[in-house]
Amino acid sequence: MNEISRIRFRHLETLMEVARHNSVSRAAESLNLTQPSVTRTIRELEAICGKALVAREGRGIRITPHGEVFLRHAGRSLAAARRGLTALEQLTELDGPVVRVGALPTVSVSIMPDAVAEYLESGTQNRLSIVTGENRILLNQLRNGELDMVIGRLPSPETMQGLLFEPLYREKVVFVVRAGHPLAGRNRITAEDLRAYPVMVPTGASIIRPFVERMFIEQGLPFPERAIETVSDSFGRAFLRRKDAIWVISHGVVASEIASGEFSVLAIDTASTLGSVGLNVRADAQLSPGAELLATIVRRIATRQA
Repeated sequence: MNEISRIRFRHLETLMEVARHNSVSRAAESLNLTQPSVTRTIRELEAICGKALVAREGRGIRITPHGEVFLRHAGRSLAAARRGLTALEQLTELDGPVVRVGALPTVSVSIMPDAVAEYLESGTQNRLSIVTGENRILLNQLRNGELDMVIGRLPSPETMQGLLFEPLYREKVVFVVRAGHPLAGRNRITAEDLRAYPVMVPTGASIIRPFVERMFIEQGLPFPERAIETVSDSFGRAFLRRKDAIWVISHGVVASEIASGEFSVLAIDTASTLGSVGLNVRADAQLSPGAELLATIVRRIATRQA
């Protein structure tokens, strides 16, 4: 129906008030309008709809069956518009709710810097709180209401109770070394090569550890005897820069160092570690306006970087 473009917010609001009061005069008083103005607005809406929405009944008025049908849908639209306006107002309140985000290391260094910068540039007043850590801990904090969202790898099914996951992109684990490492540039890496150097691997509780263990088995490689278990990206970078070590880590964590040539990816097939990275939220909770804005920005940046 092309007439839909002629419907205005005032049409819906006026009809809702007339229906609520069953009176044009009381609706006019509620809206701070004159009775002729209310009557004219209702007539405009009826002309757009092509149906009588209001009828006289004794000394008052009633909503016609066509009006009832229209109100069931228009009422939801009006309520949604009001919620939208309220949400926009909350984004500019200095004392609005803090947006609390849990971000795994791969997201903390790849998506979050640009997302936070765009969030601040939007003029939103809601403060941000960003924490990182192991996926299990962050998901527990999300489930307990301590966080609004967690951005990271798809959790295992048993940890998803009460949560919803929205995929954003996919990434894999890589083996990296510093530029100048004896193994850098090799076309083939053997088990003996891995035994010769300390290897940093994700901790047993980290979400990518099962992928890493399975990958070692698939490639016929023994799990490193000199393994250093860590989820600290700051330690991983520092150790890799100072020592002839190997780091098994999500690609996103070291993407900038790989692009700059500071780190080199070893020739080990890690395709089996490919997994989804996305947004985790509580199934029974609605995001605050500030959190929804940040989630929208994160989606856009993830699409752009994918």
